Amino acid sequence: MMPQRFSHFAAIDWSGAAGERHAGIAVALCGLGSAAPALIRPGHRWSRGEVLDWLLRHLPADTLVGFDMGISLAHHDKGAFFPGWDQSPADAKALWALIEAICATDAHLTATSFVDHHEAARHFRRHGGREGDLFGGGSGRFRLTELAQRTLGCKPYSNFNLVGAAQVGKSSLTGMRLLHRLGGRLPVWPIDPLPGAGSVITEIYTTIAATAAGRSAGTSKIRDFAALNAALEILESEPVLGAGPIADHASDALITAAWLRRSAPDQGLWNPQGLTPQIAATEGWTFGAR
Repeated sequence: MMPQRFSHFAAIDWSGAAGERHAGIAVALCGLGSAAPALIRPGHRWSRGEVLDWLLRHLPADTLVGFDMGISLAHHDKGAFFPGWDQSPADAKALWALIEAICATDAHLTATSFVDHHEAARHFRRHGGREGDLFGGGSGRFRLTELAQRTLGCKPYSNFNLVGAAQVGKSSLTGMRLLHRLGGRLPVWPIDPLPGAGSVITEIYTTIAATAAGRSAGTSKIRDFAALNAALEILESEPVLGAGPIADHASDALITAAWLRRSAPDQGLWNPQGLTPQIAATEGWTFGAR
């Protein structure tokens, strides 16, 4: 274990849904010690733009921010994000820039224009039975970090798959627009090196936090305060005040903030076996996947 590098821990349950405001976005924050994590603006329906503003203007100093989304697409398996497309970006930051350029007129940080683009669409599975000729069939393409997630019992979806209730492709693409708009003002590990001080964004998979809190991958969603506080106790956190039902987006964020606090000093999580400089620059990694 390394010394605690951060003073605050934030978890953001994200959404790629259409529209401006989303019940599926939740932001939770906790500090050092064992105090319970708390929702930021509880009951508020966040927009993606408001989350960007919070990160830039209201984030406490030295915060580790976990985003529940994919920060990139598969690259290692074929040596390119979009094989056969002469505009296929060289790395993750160039990918974010390409998505932003194509979606510049899409409101609310959506990414509709990108997945409808005549070249990009060839690589995605979309609603209405529209599967691009380069999607590859089956479950789609996976990043190395998603293969590592499987060893923890998780069942990740390909970010090229935009169909199904459990897909994360849409939220990942909208999240990449947000990351581009940060403009380097917050480093994104491991695409950016971990700095010695200051706040950092990481990719998280809330199921990893839930399993560390005693849940199985199949029962990772928590919808009542009693189960939430039982999970927080395992993570050495004090309970959240409340009783009865709670939205699973909120519980995901609360549990993951507490898990980040406990896990951040684990040096092994910052140095996973499969993470090379090339993978860091292109595919990124999920914090917690070894």
